[in-house]
Amino acid sequence: MAHVIDIDDPADPRLDDFRDLNSSDRRPDLPDGKGLVIAEGVLVVQRMLTSRFSAFALLGVDRRLAELEEDLDGVDVPFYRASAELMAEVVGFHLNRGVLAAAHRPATLSVDEVLDGARTVAVLEGVNDHENLGSMFRNAAGLGVDGVLFGKGTADPLYRRSVRVSMGHVLRVPFAHVPRWPYDLEHFRDKGFQLISLTPDPGAITLADAMTGEKVALLLGAEGPGLTEHAMRATDVRARIPMAPGTDSLNVATAAAMAFYERVRTGR
Repeated sequence: MAHVIDIDDPADPRLDDFRDLNSSDRRPDLPDGKGLVIAEGVLVVQRMLTSRFSAFALLGVDRRLAELEEDLDGVDVPFYRASAELMAEVVGFHLNRGVLAAAHRPATLSVDEVLDGARTVAVLEGVNDHENLGSMFRNAAGLGVDGVLFGKGTADPLYRRSVRVSMGHVLRVPFAHVPRWPYDLEHFRDKGFQLISLTPDPGAITLADAMTGEKVALLLGAEGPGLTEHAMRATDVRARIPMAPGTDSLNVATAAAMAFYERVRTGR
């Protein structure tokens, strides 16, 4: 069982890795600061404990400690037990989920490590909304996407809100950054991937007709601007999701889920 340590002072320095989670410049999960990964809630903490992100400390109320008892069996980390009021003072808001875990960021994966053995990957450009990003990881996990690759301008997937919205799947679905965007997309093609860019352009073919490859990389851009023309030119085909007249686009996480499902549906 984890080492349970009761905390009654919100200024206790042992809690510094959980402090000021809503602060724009002091939160511990800033990649250019402490660079920690914070898991929030029992389910997300459970997924962290079985991922490559090794938790080094937990903070929570006694009820959540009891719920995590089996998961923490044999886990050699401190569990700082505190009241909900003390936790709120430390993190900066009332935490309904009652438990947090902190991990260091492991070594980043390479593009090849994500692509090797994969059949379906999502490739994102400019997706800078953390909740959309978290939703896309949740969709990817649920619909069998093997990995996520990041092009230019994509938000940090390990921000606490992304981790929470993903239900912890950002800790389990492998991801990597594409170093030279979009030029390195040619490497995807060399690996046998069909590159499909999603666009609302009514002149594009439907996604169902476009998806013909044994291995597929689905490119999605930010809401509003979508993919840049530069990125779309680097792909094999432009595809659209048919929509009712009078609508111009879908939420990017919704569009991603539909594209992932189409891949499952076709069984390719």
